[in-house]
Amino acid sequence: MNKLFIEDLDVAGKKVIVRVDFNVPLKDGVVENDKRLVESLPTIKYLIGKGAKVILMSHLGRPDGQVVESMRMAPVAQRLGELLEKPVQATRDCVGPEVAAAAAAMAAGDVLLLENLRFHAAEEANDASFAKELASLADVYVNDAFGTAHGAHASTAGITQHLSRCASGYLMKKELDFLGSALSSPVRPFVAIIGGAKISGKIDVIEALLPKVDKLLIGGGMAYTFFKAQGLEIGKSLVEADKIELAKSLLEKGGSKLMLPVDCRVSPEFDFKARTVGAVTEVAKDAIPADQMSLDIGPKTEAVFSEIVRGAKTVVWNGPMGVFEIDATAKGTMAIAQALADATQKNGAVTVIGGGDSASAIKKAGLNKKVSHVSTGGGASLEFLEGKVLPGVVALTDK
Repeated sequence: MNKLFIEDLDVAGKKVIVRVDFNVPLKDGVVENDKRLVESLPTIKYLIGKGAKVILMSHLGRPDGQVVESMRMAPVAQRLGELLEKPVQATRDCVGPEVAAAAAAMAAGDVLLLENLRFHAAEEANDASFAKELASLADVYVNDAFGTAHGAHASTAGITQHLSRCASGYLMKKELDFLGSALSSPVRPFVAIIGGAKISGKIDVIEALLPKVDKLLIGGGMAYTFFKAQGLEIGKSLVEADKIELAKSLLEKGGSKLMLPVDCRVSPEFDFKARTVGAVTEVAKDAIPADQMSLDIGPKTEAVFSEIVRGAKTVVWNGPMGVFEIDATAKGTMAIAQALADATQKNGAVTVIGGGDSASAIKKAGLNKKVSHVSTGGGASLEFLEGKVLPGVVALTDK
């Protein structure tokens, strides 16, 4: 990545405004899961250690340009202060005279957390005057919020027009290094595993990865649209009727690189909301009963896919193999998670988990520390894998 990095900056005594991703779950006015805060600590601690005045900004939830009391950043400031073992002051807005005064009064090593950026519609609109007002609080800009890098917002893109030195933080660099090296210079064999409910959300990823990988393994709900394209009975399984022709063309394009499940786990009943499923049976891909639906890859597929993954040197995984939120239909996803851990620990593979459901699944399996990298950005990692340009990264200053 040929962009300025936090260590390239002289920050002593300077006000550094940092875009972080503190979009964390709150329950009864307390941070319920602080993983994203912990991920940002290396950047914040580095700046404090160098004598910077650290101004943090983030969105939380979807307040849609309104002030929503339950989405205030004060509980986040409280938890961050505990993690840093020093007070973190929270402001009641992210722009305006009071915020400017709070920033002006900071001493070296102080940490200030601005109020929820999305209380202003101007943030997502990338409004120029709002971006300029944010920039006026500081001397230098650091983006450490990979999860929001795919959006051109005032705090990720607009602000960089008004500050001459804009750099990536540690978390942003880590994300780009892992995803970037996996795509640009993978050690082979290079295997991609693509799952999830729908082909429509993953078309661009499949098309971008097919020329680069040695094998592309397909699982999850999208597999049944491919089965339908092969003329198979899929019963009541998920299907995107308008994507069957596309699935046919991807099968042709992919040839022997693109691998589908050879068997599945099916059930006559399934209620996702209640997290219940009827009796689960294992059938070959061409034997799905007309009155049942497939909810996971089967044991033979687990064995085939796992062997390919364990022999790989670079693996990218995006999307579960089945309904992993229910134990009876989580086996395929858990088997893939284990194969990734084995590839990393025993074969020295670089394994990258691309955000969202896959990140939840690898955590559920208790293997998130046994793989190379779990991406913090669902949408951003997906767009990066698609080969798209991320506005929040492009906006940073070139070295």
